[in-house]
Amino acid sequence: MASMTSITTASKLKRGIRYLIIIIALLTLFIFAWLQQPQYASPVVAPQADNPLYRDGQFFNAEDPPPVTRTQSRLTLWYRFLFGKDEGAQPDGVLPSQKTNLHQLKENAVVWMGHSSYFLRLDGKNYLIDPVFSDYASPIPRTNVAFSGSNIYRAEDIPPIDYLLITHDHWDHLDYPTINALRDKIGQIITPTGVGSYFEKWGFPKTKIFEGGWNSAMKTDGLEIHILPAQHFSGRFFKRNQTLWASYGIITPNQRIYFGGDSGYGRHFKDIAARFGGFDLAVLECGQYDAQWPFIHMTPEDAAKAASDLQAKAVLPSHNSKFKLAHHRWNEPLERLAAASANQPWRLLTPKIGETVQMDNSQQTFSRWWQNNNEQITSY
Repeated sequence: MASMTSITTASKLKRGIRYLIIIIALLTLFIFAWLQQPQYASPVVAPQADNPLYRDGQFFNAEDPPPVTRTQSRLTLWYRFLFGKDEGAQPDGVLPSQKTNLHQLKENAVVWMGHSSYFLRLDGKNYLIDPVFSDYASPIPRTNVAFSGSNIYRAEDIPPIDYLLITHDHWDHLDYPTINALRDKIGQIITPTGVGSYFEKWGFPKTKIFEGGWNSAMKTDGLEIHILPAQHFSGRFFKRNQTLWASYGIITPNQRIYFGGDSGYGRHFKDIAARFGGFDLAVLECGQYDAQWPFIHMTPEDAAKAASDLQAKAVLPSHNSKFKLAHHRWNEPLERLAAASANQPWRLLTPKIGETVQMDNSQQTFSRWWQNNNEQITSY
């Protein structure tokens, strides 16, 4: 009897193992099939033998940051990023917005679409920078969901785009569903090295893509779009730094505009200002900072220093108020930057999401919409 019981137990164990193997195999096949979707494409980068910032298949920042003593592992940081709860990190209600009809916009203007997405109308041309219209920005669906009220634009709201600029390949800056929905509206695409290969894999003709390293430029009919340094990193999954990250300088006969993308504070801001002689407008990140990653994102006080380094006349804050990527309160970046902007040689612009910033109106004002009292402040 004991022998029969042992045989029965062994048989059940074998069946259990077979079922487990089948489940694992099916799960593996499902994950493999899932990862064949276009948004999970891997970039392709040509050899960079003459590039001192490219070594062993990776790009590096121009400045080597000091070592950071981290109190949390990368796995813990990923878990907190995807699933963590932090008091005040998300707004309690719907964020206020003021949606501009972009199809009817004729004046020189910038429209902030939340986080780091911008529409720019300049000298009759339309620019779109890092558009993300999806409800989440993450490789895992339904994680890193946009704050309520922060995601008010869709592809149908966008007029034909003359120039699409992408600063780097992170999910909160390069969003395949948005790019695919805008496909027929996109003219020229401009990216740092390697990022253009995503667009090729997504079916865009190579003739539409201008890809370059730092300090390269696309020049046409009095317009210059310069791909400039930043201090950050790249990567959409587990491999980091396969593609380059960048900021942009848009130079016309009448305007000099700087889009900083994602960047820690560094000497590159002063170097860029020395090269271009300052900017009429600087769009600078001031959110998603943390002591665990002090050199890849700026604090609001860092952003204030960068604005002065850039010799900016006006500053538009970005990288806040749409996604939770750090552990500070959602409105802390704007509160701290507003305080840091006191007695500065530049003006702080704080439009609501979707509100028009009139480039040629130096008397335009904006409310402190992230506060309850909506105090007016003088801006660009």
